This record gives sequence, C-alpha cells and structure tokens, in this order.
Amino acid sequence: MAILPGALTQTILCINSGSSSLKFHLYEIGPQKTREMVGRQEAREMESPAAMEGASAGGEDLYEELLARGAVEGIDQPEGRLWFVDSAGRLLAERDSPHISREQAVTEALAVLSHETLPSLEAIGHRVVHGGPKHFSPELVTPELLADLRAHAAWAPLHIPASLRVIETLRAKRPDLPQVACFDTAFHTRMPEVAARLPLPRHFYDQGIRKYGFHGLSYEYLLSVLRQEAQGRLIMAHLGNGASMVACADGVPVETTMGMTPIGGFMMGTRTGDLDPGVLLYLMREHGYDDKRLEQLLDKESGLKGVSGRTSDVRTLLELRAEGDEAATMAVEMFCYQARKTVGALAVALGGLDRLVFTGGIGENAA
Repeated sequence: MAILPGALTQTILCINSGSSSLKFHLYEIGPQKTREMVGRQEAREMESPAAMEGASAGGEDLYEELLARGAVEGIDQPEGRLWFVDSAGRLLAERDSPHISREQAVTEALAVLSHETLPSLEAIGHRVVHGGPKHFSPELVTPELLADLRAHAAWAPLHIPASLRVIETLRAKRPDLPQVACFDTAFHTRMPEVAARLPLPRHFYDQGIRKYGFHGLSYEYLLSVLRQEAQGRLIMAHLGNGASMVACADGVPVETTMGMTPIGGFMMGTRTGDLDPGVLLYLMREHGYDDKRLEQLLDKESGLKGVSGRTSDVRTLLELRAEGDEAATMAVEMFCYQARKTVGALAVALGGLDRLVFTGGIGENAA
C-alpha cells in the first residue's frame, strides 16, 4: 500500500464488484509515525513541507483505519437493498433499491459516501478478479488497461464486465479521482510452471490457457498479518461461498486449487469445483446443454446449493442437519470431505505442513 507523494494521510475507497453486489469500504491510510504524533485532523492541517516529506518517506509502515463500509446487494433483482454503516457499526443509510442497476448502485454509493461525518475521497481501488496473462501487479486505470480487460472479459464473464461498468461509471462521475485495479490472480504468478500448466498441448498454454488461481488479495493480506509466522510450509484456506486454498513455501505460492476460472477447485457454495469433463460432454450430447446453460449449472446451481436442494448458506445447512435433513447433511459432509482431501493434497505438494490458516465466512465461523 502507498500514499500519494506529499500527503500525510489519504482517504481511499475500496470496491469489490460481485456478480450481483457492490461492496465498498472507506479507509484512511498514512505513515504510522504520523498517527502516533498527531490526531487525524491535526495531521490534515500540518502544512510544513519538511514534515510532510519526513512523514511520507518510502519504506515506512503504514496504518489503515476503517472509516465506513456498505454494500448494494441484489443488483438487477427485485430484492435490491443498500446499507451503509460507520466504523462503529452505526447505521448511516439503509433503503430498498429494487431492480437497481450497477450504474445506479455506484451513484447511490457516492451519495452515502458524501455523509457530513466523512472526509472527501482521494483515490479508489478496485478488486478485479482476473488479470489474465498480462497483469501481475496493481495498475493505474487507463483507457489502455480498460480496453485490454474488455477484450479478455471471457476470462471471468460474471466478474470482469461488472468491474468495468463500475470503473467506467466512476470515471464519468469522478474523473478527478485516480483509480487503481488490483488483480486477484496476481498473487499466484510466482507459482511454478509444473503447477500452472494444464495437461493440454503447449500452444494452449502459450495462449494463456493455464491455472491462474484466485482469492489472491485475501491471501496477500493474510501473509501481511502473519509475517514471520508465514515462513515454512503454510496452507491458507479461504472458505466462503467461493472457496479455495493455496500452499505456500516461505510465503511463495507453489500450488492452489482454483484453475483458469473461479469455478475450478473443490466444491463451493453454488459452484461444482473440479468436474470430470466427460460429464459436460454428456450433458451437451444427451441433454442439449449449450455454453450458457452449462455456465448456469456449474456456477449458480451446484455445490452446496445443488446437493442440498435448498441453499448455499452453511449456517442454514448446519441447522437443517441438526434437524435430520438428509440432503443438507450430505451437502455439509461432501464439502468437509473435499476440503480435508484438498488439505492433504496440498500438504503433499509442500512436502509437509507447518501451519493451516482459515479465512472467509465459513473458515472464520465454522472451521
């Protein structure tokens, strides 16, 4: 993380554009010693160029403070809803927004972020799910970057177009704000070729058809928190509606579960994870499935939801299991079985295991 040259503190809006939601967090960041010396308002009022230069010098630890967070959920759906809370969890805004578009969601978010208790925005950071074969680190959003992402939207068709619509709407409404794209796939670029290659002819790999891995921003954050504890043989498990694991040796990824797309890996909330390709051929030949119907099945109708026939919410499934629901019980047992099997496989790839770390909604609350 970095702040603009000459700035003591900076207010950053972080955006995560999901397939049907827009989540946003507002942070203040600045050099740690500035925070220790002065309060937030005093820091903003300091005008000495020498003080600014000393406080924002490179190589210094930065602090980050959450100021507010919110979301627009159910985009393009009848149950659309906006909520917005401050750092203490106090509700600042809440309203129903049925059939709200993604562009309208951005407008609503900007409106609540102008709350009188909050400082003005100075920059925006975006989680972009897939960087493809070209984008390995955070990049300033430019017309060239947008054109390249647009050309490669097929890498993540449910996510990249959503991110592009948000970025372009913000460029139109707030052209004064710099925007930065942070790629979920970037973390895994140091993975060795033996793990990244798919068992296909070489020319497919040269075209970028390979394992990329996802949840990279989550894993990067975990490593920054773990610090020295991340040394050795580490498996991190991001268990949520989307689920993946990564094996790291001394902080460097050597293997991960998701593949070229976020559908790959082990069973998830609504996604199949890895599946015998012959099943897809059978569905195409015998049941008339086309690419769109397959995508709907693999991404939205399978996993915990598909097996239980009810929901992908693990809390609900655990309640149903306690009541004796057989389908819910099978869904939970399959998920846990596949997660255990995956940990075992990654431990073998590492040559042993020193530490296992859980994150994500399931990982934090039901591991």
